[in-house]
Amino acid sequence: MLRLRLVVFDLHRFSLAVLILAFAALSFTGVSRAQTPPPAGQQPQQPDQASPDSGGPTGDNGVIVLPKKKENPDDTPPPAPVAPKFKNPEGMPNYSLRVEVPEVTVDVGVLLEKTGQFVPNLQPKNFRVYEDGVEQKVAGFKRVEAPITALMLCEFAANGAWWIKGEDMLNAAYAFANQLRPQDYVALMTYDMHTQIVTDFTQDKRQILEAIGSMRVPTWRETNIFDALYEAEDRVSRIEGRKYIVLIATGRDTFSKLTYDKILQKVKNTPDVTIFTISTGGALRAMTEGGGGLGGAMRDMDNLQADNEMKTFASLTGGRWFAPRFAGEMPDIFREINQNIRSKYQLVYHPTNTTQDGKYRKLRVILVDEEGRPLRMEDEKHKPLKYDIIARDGYRAKPEVE
Repeated sequence: MLRLRLVVFDLHRFSLAVLILAFAALSFTGVSRAQTPPPAGQQPQQPDQASPDSGGPTGDNGVIVLPKKKENPDDTPPPAPVAPKFKNPEGMPNYSLRVEVPEVTVDVGVLLEKTGQFVPNLQPKNFRVYEDGVEQKVAGFKRVEAPITALMLCEFAANGAWWIKGEDMLNAAYAFANQLRPQDYVALMTYDMHTQIVTDFTQDKRQILEAIGSMRVPTWRETNIFDALYEAEDRVSRIEGRKYIVLIATGRDTFSKLTYDKILQKVKNTPDVTIFTISTGGALRAMTEGGGGLGGAMRDMDNLQADNEMKTFASLTGGRWFAPRFAGEMPDIFREINQNIRSKYQLVYHPTNTTQDGKYRKLRVILVDEEGRPLRMEDEKHKPLKYDIIARDGYRAKPEVE
């Protein structure tokens, strides 16, 4: 009985061992199949992931894909044409060419002769511009009204009857300063034998008025107007844009190093500078002209020469010359100057003569009606009105090499 139990126990142990071995064999076979590659020429099966043209998953277990792009979409622009390649001849380097087209800007003021009032509402067809007698085609036209940049150049010398001439100068300077606007830039410079910058460019009207009030007693008797104007032109030429010089003086020159021809050349060659001149001592001249023998005659000739110089400085640059006799004239004079400076017609043209020879070219501007005849103006009573055209006398062409 005991032996039978032992046999049964051994059979149980034998059966358990067989089961363990069988399970191990099955596991080994599965791993071998998973690691064995498929036969050559046979591709592994993949899940069907082909997507439609609109994209999206193909089934419950598929991946999300982007829309399929067309190989040749209709909205694709054609490729840019290939630029042709040029080959220089052997031994020849590359060159670049730049052509500059000359351009001339002319500021034109049209003022009624009697009142000095600016004439508005003119059109491009009313203007004719001539350069050395040849008509030019106006390419640009506009009316300009803007802040000003001006240098007051005042004669401050202890010459004869200073208390009269100096009073005229101070009245003129105060009248100009009182009509300045907040956006204007103004400087004050005086001269006798030397020049002196009383105040540099500023927008503070009070500073200009204080500078004028500081001119009390002059020292030197000489009036070197040519040297002073040359230096003033140099200073304002460094500023971009249109500039103005308001010259308040007798116009007489006594001791300048420069000659009249030299200063005229400087005035002509300095672009974008307009000079307005106010001659002082008018009341004194009215009382003394025509008397005093030879000395009086020489004095009168000097005054006439001074007037001619002041008038020439203004006309060459498109400005105006004034010769007041009374202090009461000053506000109206500077009101006219302000209107002339701030209200202008600006003409732009490309000269037909494109030669860069550095020569001086004469300019002439006229007004015409629709039929090309000289423009006539009338008042409300149909009486003819005379007018002045204020423009530069000419300009200096660029030299070939600067």
